[in-house]
Amino acid sequence: MDNRTTKKAFKSGFVSIVGRPNVGKSTLLNHIVGTKIAIMSNKPQTTRNKITAVHTTEEGQIIFLDTPGIHKPQSKLGNYMVTVAENTLNEVDLVLFVVDATEKRGAGDEYIIERLKQVKTPVFLVINKIDKVHPEALLPIIDDYRKLYDFKQIVPISALEGNNTGSLTEAIFAEMEEGPMFYPADQVTDHPERFVVAELIREKVLHLTREEVPHSIAVVVEEMKRGENGKTLYIYAAIYVERDSQRGILIGEKGQMLKEIGRRARKDIERLLGDKVFLELWIKVKKDWRNQERMLRNFGFYDEE
Repeated sequence: MDNRTTKKAFKSGFVSIVGRPNVGKSTLLNHIVGTKIAIMSNKPQTTRNKITAVHTTEEGQIIFLDTPGIHKPQSKLGNYMVTVAENTLNEVDLVLFVVDATEKRGAGDEYIIERLKQVKTPVFLVINKIDKVHPEALLPIIDDYRKLYDFKQIVPISALEGNNTGSLTEAIFAEMEEGPMFYPADQVTDHPERFVVAELIREKVLHLTREEVPHSIAVVVEEMKRGENGKTLYIYAAIYVERDSQRGILIGEKGQMLKEIGRRARKDIERLLGDKVFLELWIKVKKDWRNQERMLRNFGFYDEE
């Protein structure tokens, strides 16, 4: 009789995270992966590209695609963002539809549900921000969404507090089939360092500015190189805006705003890369860049065509 323990099959699969802007998709992604991959902001439409993040355990590997919030686009950039989000629905093994427990179901949620009805991919409803509502408020929310779509599972969580996120990943693994390890166990994203660095810089601008500035910026890392001692990473990045007035806001009085953006970004970059970082930022004006296809391509959009 063979008493050897049978090794459990390794599972893997691709999971898309969709939802309206500002429901906490990036916060959820960062919590599961355990490091900051997608930038977080309380401003809508923070995520502009499809962010790939990898979660690996002994049980298997989940490759998450955090997508831009699906919304009514107001520019060519907005059209690109919505197209990216919708295209992932047919590319993955599972979709996480994230909604905000503190907000009533709206036209945006209903639009996403109609899109989900057009694909065969199984869908989990993830009700986020449960730490901000009374437990008794959850049942009506669940019943409300159940009337519109036959979800494979419904999982209430708090991405910010980490409540029930472990149960969510267990449910995802239960849905996965046996498969290979697509990425090394210690890899958390397939994006190059330049992309992640640019996103961290953009996050600081989102945190420190308001009104028209956040959605009018793009960040391009123009150079990353190591110093002669090999211990310092030198990063030179440009922050693009659409108007001269926005340039003035980002520079700030006596350059204080730009210095603060750089200080905060440098701390996060050093934490992520484990290197001492010298970061130099400057501001460039490109009028109406969000509606110029050439500029969008230069800034890394439309790379999937």
